Amino acid sequence: MSRTAAVVPAAGKGMRLGPGAPKALRPLGGSPLLVHAVRALSLARGVDVVVVAAPEDEVDMVRALLSEVVSDAELTVVAGGDTRQSSVARALIALPSDVDVVLVHDAARPLVPVEMVERVAVAVRAGAPAVIPVLKLVDTVKTVDAEGRVVSTPDRSHLRAVQTPQGFTRSVLQQAHANAEVDDVTDDAGLVERQGVEVVTVLGHEEAFKVTRPMDLVLAEAVLSRRRAGGVVG
Repeated sequence: MSRTAAVVPAAGKGMRLGPGAPKALRPLGGSPLLVHAVRALSLARGVDVVVVAAPEDEVDMVRALLSEVVSDAELTVVAGGDTRQSSVARALIALPSDVDVVLVHDAARPLVPVEMVERVAVAVRAGAPAVIPVLKLVDTVKTVDAEGRVVSTPDRSHLRAVQTPQGFTRSVLQQAHANAEVDDVTDDAGLVERQGVEVVTVLGHEEAFKVTRPMDLVLAEAVLSRRRAGGVVG
């Protein structure tokens, strides 16, 4: 019987968040960002396997940390690479042979709702080779040149902000990584697009934002506090 795996690249330093531990291990409400993200993935219906690509010198610590979080899913922790792409590629190698759907999720999106994870997985299971969660843009967007001068104002009605987890059939994602000639893409859907594979969208969620800067962490603390006040475990 085929299974679904969630891959979490979590080896990045996260310099924009300031000096300190690797970003995935920064605390949020008393637990690392990674713990919150993995908990949401493991609670999603249909996620059978979680593979985390951790900082190379923190693999044992991360494995022990997450073993208390992941109860119903199978957990594997591997050493990540120097880039997000290389970390995902290493995690793909560690997947069990019976996995045929792969979700790739940023550890820096710790508050992703469980229902959003399930929405992406269901769309892949329904036949889409690649699925990304998106939100409409609320800000006006400008295209600028190298000197910072405005070149044009794109029609934002055709633009979307992309989140994770992104879902793929295993064969599509593995082929995209195998054929990758550059390491400058910021998400796995970018690699898949270059292979000419159709990528479809599903509705994202405002709380699945990425913690990149110190202000993002402040916002995440506020969201988490609101959830806990409402009786939601986090």
